[in-house]
Amino acid sequence: MAIEVPADTRRQLVESIKRYFAEEMDEEIGELRASLLLDFCLREIGSIVYNIAISDAQTYIQDKVADIDGSCYEPEFGYWNR
Repeated sequence: MAIEVPADTRRQLVESIKRYFAEEMDEEIGELRASLLLDFCLREIGSIVYNIAISDAQTYIQDKVADIDGSCYEPEFGYWNR
């Protein structure tokens, strides 16, 4: 599955990559090289991050569903137990 990012986000990411290279590696890279690097990262790393996020979301939801009895239970006939 290819990870797609909105055009505005893509522009910001490309600018961020260019700035990173300039500030951290003392190397200027152009729009094309930054864009190609972004494409590589999305293809190679994006699916790993996506899968971890989905797994985390599943765990969170499963934990909430498992606790539904505890959080959504109201004792019945409680008037005389006071």
